[in-house]
Amino acid sequence: MLGMMGLLMLRMGKAWVTHGNDMTKPVVLIVEDEALIRMSAIHIVEDAGFAVAEAGNADEAIRILKSRDDIRAVFTDINMAGSMDGWKLAHAIRGGWPPIHLIVTSGLCVPSAYQLPARSRFIGKPYTAAQVTAALHELFGSTPGPLTNDNDQNYGKVA
Repeated sequence: MLGMMGLLMLRMGKAWVTHGNDMTKPVVLIVEDEALIRMSAIHIVEDAGFAVAEAGNADEAIRILKSRDDIRAVFTDINMAGSMDGWKLAHAIRGGWPPIHLIVTSGLCVPSAYQLPARSRFIGKPYTAAQVTAALHELFGSTPGPLTNDNDQNYGKVA
């Protein structure tokens, strides 16, 4: 059995992995530089009924978005190391991948409405599983279903 440190070491090199076996579930890309927080977010999002891809920083997230067309939402921290923080990432996603749902989180700041990209949502840290689940279900129009063009109608629901 792997201890927590062994599990952490395994997870750190798995930024491109999609978690879960059901490829019909919408995929949420979780972008968080703190490995333990990222692992917790992965469990929350999977328990909410979604598949998960993960990235440890914004640069990895952009590489994943450029290489995959199945990402339907991004759940990102604001404060991260790398060439861009979560703010820049969220705005880059809105400009480059407009249909993708955005959830932005931080424990250090609370953005004003004009700081958030269009059709995004903010959840303050520490967040609960219920908050994340509710935000995802609202963005996707209830519980997640198979990936079909019918899901496109839900992209504009959150201001």
